Amino acid sequence: MGDRIVVGAARLGWGALTWALALLAVFQAPTYLLWQVAVLVTEWGHLLALAALATLLPGWRRSRMGLVGGALGLSAALLALSPLARAVGPARALPGRLAAAFGPPTVPLARPAPLVAADLVRGIALPPARPRSLVYSRPSGQELRLDYYAPEGAPGPAPLVVVIHGGSWQSGDSTQLAPLNRYLTARGYAVAALNYRLAPAWPFPAARDDVRAAIAFLSAEAATLGIDPTRIALLGRSAGGQLALLVAYTAANPAIRGVISFYGPTDMVFGYNNPSNPRVIDSRGVLEAYLGGSPSSAPDAYTAASPLAFVGPDTPPTLLIHGGRDELVTPRQSERLAERLARAGRPHLLLTLPWATHGADFNFSGPSGQLSTYAIEHFLGSVLR
Repeated sequence: MGDRIVVGAARLGWGALTWALALLAVFQAPTYLLWQVAVLVTEWGHLLALAALATLLPGWRRSRMGLVGGALGLSAALLALSPLARAVGPARALPGRLAAAFGPPTVPLARPAPLVAADLVRGIALPPARPRSLVYSRPSGQELRLDYYAPEGAPGPAPLVVVIHGGSWQSGDSTQLAPLNRYLTARGYAVAALNYRLAPAWPFPAARDDVRAAIAFLSAEAATLGIDPTRIALLGRSAGGQLALLVAYTAANPAIRGVISFYGPTDMVFGYNNPSNPRVIDSRGVLEAYLGGSPSSAPDAYTAASPLAFVGPDTPPTLLIHGGRDELVTPRQSERLAERLARAGRPHLLLTLPWATHGADFNFSGPSGQLSTYAIEHFLGSVLR
């Protein structure tokens, strides 16, 4: 009897724990720590589901606690698998949406489909990569470096993808989420992942100017590095998404043929007036540190840093990727930019991932990682080839 009670209590406890975690697959996280857990739950939900189903191992019906634990475990498994279920529709529609927005890619895609179930478990195979660290600028004596990934065996100068990391403009570096860099290098792209000056020590426009300096450096060194300087795309995450969009939209550089933003802010005043949950992130404090004050005290900086303000007839093709339940940067940021691009008649696509939160591409082989990688490969194959 005693052993049955202990086992039943263990099942109940495990079922309750997995059920509580699985709630983060469908509800927004209320704190910063739980947001980080939510990334794991939404992008590795299939593993959480397997763990939850352990409550249904033989013997779960022998006690009331075991029955309750089994019910909680089954409920947790269904909740944990809900992101995958919600990914099926967007995955089916994605190839057609990409072709309609940007035309067909001129080279075959390596991914057979936007979502491959087997890759959730085995992972997406990636080649080893040893990027070169290059100094691209020395503003005020500060050495700025980038990681350069050269495609092996390229038949000629390679199109270039410039990758800009996130981190609220205050943290992060060029090694952030490097699997995508390796994947693109294997597809024949040269990739340059940048480091840039960080706020609050270096407020706007320092980071923007650093991205511009990196593009100028890479273009000047194109022959040495094996780059085609007439075929460039920018890609950024979060704060890096804002920088990628801003530079692409303001550079007046025909070599920049496309830009990709993962969950980046696009209208800084809108972001200040519609702050995130302060228990998750102090978004107003982040903007003030980056832009040197509030919209009332630094209005010019807020305007100059808003990609939305610079959409025009020459805006390059744009791919926006945003989680539908992003706790840090509201998806309205990407939605409003997509609306502006539509009014301007510029090629664009907003890939909304309804189940996903901020940083959902952290799992390269997860549902968000797979769909976004497929979209990026199609986009680059259309605008750079």
